[in-house]
Amino acid sequence: MTGLRPPRTAADDPALADEPAAELGLPPVGRPPAVPVRQRRAARGWPGPLRSLAVRNYRLYFFGQLISLTGTWAQWIAQDWLVLQLTNSGTALGIVTALQFAPALLLSLYGGALADRGDKRKLMLFTQSGMGIAALVLGVLDLTGLIALWQVLVLAAVVGVFSALDSPIRQAFVVEMVGPADMPNAVALNSTTFNLARIAGPAIAGLVITAFGTSWAFLGNAASSLAVLAGLFLMRPAELLVSDPVRREPGQYRAAVRYVRTRADLVLPMALMFLIGTFGMNYQISIALVAKQVFHRGADAYGLLSTMLAVGATLGALGATTRRRRPTRLFLIGAALAFSVAEVVAGLMPSYGLTAVALIPAGFTMITMAQSANATVQLGVDPSMRGRVMGLYILCFMGGTPIGAPIVGWVAELLGPRWGMVGGGTICLVATLLVAGYLSRRSQVGPDQLRSRLRPPHPFSG
Repeated sequence: MTGLRPPRTAADDPALADEPAAELGLPPVGRPPAVPVRQRRAARGWPGPLRSLAVRNYRLYFFGQLISLTGTWAQWIAQDWLVLQLTNSGTALGIVTALQFAPALLLSLYGGALADRGDKRKLMLFTQSGMGIAALVLGVLDLTGLIALWQVLVLAAVVGVFSALDSPIRQAFVVEMVGPADMPNAVALNSTTFNLARIAGPAIAGLVITAFGTSWAFLGNAASSLAVLAGLFLMRPAELLVSDPVRREPGQYRAAVRYVRTRADLVLPMALMFLIGTFGMNYQISIALVAKQVFHRGADAYGLLSTMLAVGATLGALGATTRRRRPTRLFLIGAALAFSVAEVVAGLMPSYGLTAVALIPAGFTMITMAQSANATVQLGVDPSMRGRVMGLYILCFMGGTPIGAPIVGWVAELLGPRWGMVGGGTICLVATLLVAGYLSRRSQVGPDQLRSRLRPPHPFSG
C-alpha cells in the first residue's frame, strides 16, 4: 500500500475533523492524506499567496533556494564570460552549455527513481553539496590563475550531472514539505524564487566581475549553496509528509512509462511542454539575434530584453501564488495558447522598446503555463510514482532544447531574426491545438468535461 505518513493526523485533533475537503483543495472521494496540525494552524496566519511559507520546513527551503539560485545565476553569467575570455569562441561557449544541460537527457529519469526509493531530503543534501563543491573548485582554479578550458568543461559536466539528479528529487520533495493542498502554491513560490534570482543574479555577477573578476562570482555561488544546505539540515523530518519508499526492482523505468501512457491527463502537460520547450522557449537565441541584427544594439540591450522577460516571468509566478484551485486541462491549454500568441506578438514588434514591453506578457504566460503543467503532473500522479514521473516530465521539458535550438537558429538565419520567435510561436500555437484535440478525442471528452478539474488517484490506493 502506498501513501503519505504524516506525523499527526486529523484524528489526533478534533479541530481538524470538520475542515471540508473542498477548503483543502483535496479530492472529494475517500479520506484525504492528513496534514500536520502545526502546518494547518500556522497557515491561518499567513496571506493566501504566501500560505506555503507557514510551513517551517518549506520556509527554510524557500529562503535557502532564493539565496542559492541567485548565486547559480551569477555563476552562469561568470562562466560564459570566463569561456569567452579564455577562447573568444562561440563554439566553445556552446559546448560548455551543452555539457551542463545534456546530462538531464540521460539522468533525470534515474534521479526520479532515486527520489521514489530514498529519503529526498538526504539526497538533496548530496546533490546540492556536489554543485557547491564544483563551484568552489572552479573559483579556486580561476583565482589562482590555473584555470584552463578543459577544467571548465569538466566542471560544467559535473554540475550538469548533479543538477540532472537534483531536479526530479527537488520537484518530488515539494509535496512532502507542504502537502497536496498547498502544493500548487509552493510550486508557484518556487518559480518566484527562480525568477527573482534570474533578475538579481546576473546584475550581481556584472558588478562582481567588473570589480573583482569572475573567480569571486564562482566563490560567491559556492558560499550561497551553504544557505540551501543549512535549510535542509534545519528541517524537522518528523513534519514531512513522507511517501513510502519503493523497493528497487527490475522494470521500474518501463513501469513509469507505461503508467504515463495510460493517463491522458499526464500525457497532455508532458506533450505540451516537450513541443513548446523545443520550439517556443529558446529565447536565449531569438532575443540575442533580434537585439543585435534587427535593432543593431549591444550586449546591454540584449540584457535588458532578457530582464523584461524575467520580469514578466516573476509576475506570472507571483500571480500563480494567488490561485487556490487546482489547474484544469482548459486552463493549461489556454495558458499554452496565450504563450504562443504572446511570443508571435513579441517577434512582430516594430521597435526595440515595444519588443521589450511585449516580452513581459510573454514571460508571464510562459511561467503560468509551466507552473500549471508542473502542478497538473504532481497532483495527478500516485505518490509511489511521483519521482520517476517527474523525471519523465523534466526529460520532456528539457529534452527538446538540443533539438529546437539549432532549428530556431537556422530558421532565424534563413528567414530573418524575427522568425525565431514568430515561427516558434506559430508552431506552438498549432501544436497546442493539435495536442488538445487529440487528447480530447482519446479521452472521449467534450468541451464541458474538459473544464472538469483533474483529480489524482487516491493517495492511499495501489
